[in-house]
Amino acid sequence: MKQLTKAEEEIMQILWEIGEGTVKDVLEGFVEKQPAYTTVATVLKVLKKKEIVDNKAIGNTYIYSPKISKEEYSSYQMKHLLNNYFGGSFKRLATFFAKDNDMDIEELEFMLKESESKTNPKK
Repeated sequence: MKQLTKAEEEIMQILWEIGEGTVKDVLEGFVEKQPAYTTVATVLKVLKKKEIVDNKAIGNTYIYSPKISKEEYSSYQMKHLLNNYFGGSFKRLATFFAKDNDMDIEELEFMLKESESKTNPKK
């Protein structure tokens, strides 16, 4: 899987929400300022090339749909973050978030227990 740019991720968030749609449908999904039609069309073509979306032609219109789920991409992103910024250590990641979000010890212990149960299901 390839890393998405901010623009690609914004469009994917909309596609995950609507399931499938035309360029116009994606444009309608923007809450803030809408980008140009041609910009969205170009980004969707790039996402197709990256094999993140698929499309089907209906007449002279394309309907785009995600090839990967939001959960799959989220998992990829978290693994990327964990490996590239925290040396693959969930404990270092948890410590960072605990400090950054002023978590109390109970919340931190819960996170660590959850991570242990996921990696060692027999515990």
